[in-house]
Amino acid sequence: MPSLGADMEAGTLVEWLVKPGDRVKRGDIVAVVDTQKGAIEIEIFETGEVERILVDIGDKVPVGTALARIRSDQDVKVGGAETQRVSVARGLVAPKAAPTTRVPTPPTPQIAIPVAALGRVRASPAARRLAAARGIDLGAVVGSGPHGAIVLGDLERPTGAAAEGRRGAGLDLNAMRAAIAAAMARSKREIPHYYLQHHLDVTECEAFLSQINAKRPPDNRLLMGVLLLKAVAMAARRFPAFNGFHQGGEFRPSAGIHVGVAISIRGGGLAAPAIHDTDQLSLDELMSRTRDLVQRVRAGRIRSSEMTDPTITVSSLGERGVEALYGVIYPPQVAIVGFGKVLLRPWVVDRGVAPRPVLAATLAADHRVSDGHAGALFLAEIGKLLEEPDRL
Repeated sequence: MPSLGADMEAGTLVEWLVKPGDRVKRGDIVAVVDTQKGAIEIEIFETGEVERILVDIGDKVPVGTALARIRSDQDVKVGGAETQRVSVARGLVAPKAAPTTRVPTPPTPQIAIPVAALGRVRASPAARRLAAARGIDLGAVVGSGPHGAIVLGDLERPTGAAAEGRRGAGLDLNAMRAAIAAAMARSKREIPHYYLQHHLDVTECEAFLSQINAKRPPDNRLLMGVLLLKAVAMAARRFPAFNGFHQGGEFRPSAGIHVGVAISIRGGGLAAPAIHDTDQLSLDELMSRTRDLVQRVRAGRIRSSEMTDPTITVSSLGERGVEALYGVIYPPQVAIVGFGKVLLRPWVVDRGVAPRPVLAATLAADHRVSDGHAGALFLAEIGKLLEEPDRL
């Protein structure tokens, strides 16, 4: 059970998407866990074969509990003296087991699933296979999985019973707010914050966006927010003291730059999952990733690595009319960058005054790791990068 938040102590296993004998590879979604921040899709960090499921659906287990036993490809090659490792989450590895002799598992038959069914109904792959084999109309089944998804157990009982067991759709916003409050309270207790603000002239950004979007359809246009994300990521690459984690009394800079994007959830919730390797993505790739992330977060489909990997967070309330945002650092991160609304302001240009679109950028950073001088240079670097948006 991976830790999916600074104050997460346990999670409830609500669905398995694999079974013993299934082949899995690094990055596959293998399970769904219910937490205070909603249903999180658990990714696997081993490539091999599922040997044994260790936690049943409905069980609530502490962070660090092994969820399944995976026979890695390396173990299989060892043959009779093979070893086994326990892992469905990064860092969860059990001691080597005694040598065993394994009877090969016959391959699972592949059953074609109607394409139309995949688009209409939310259901686990196992439930879809069983429904296809039995000729069951998934549209007539009420799901009991995350957000009403149909799981295998829903097909084993009458429709009426399934309706009684259905989980309420949507996230538990009260639990989410409690989790956010706990993390923010911890942050303010433990992290000595300092705050800086810097005003940025985004004239070149607006001109760049106007030019590049002129011939694009609305669903393929770039937004200002993507330029801001890329600029923060590139500045973090030059100033690594703002990109990483403070744990165990020391700061560990991150080799990768995974910007956490603060996303509001209708009804009052908030999540800040990561866009991996933000600094290495093109603007179009970053725009696509951002749109996908927003859609999945608001549908309650967040992946475990997206919740555990953010190395720095960006939050923006410009679309809400806020001029400046001062964030609270999400531990164990050490910095959060905030952006407000682009406003037309008087600006000195060539010894004269002219109206310019101006954006307020703020930084909240951990004084155990950096200071105001470094923070000022970091914000100034973001401003310089935004002066040449075509190089982002």
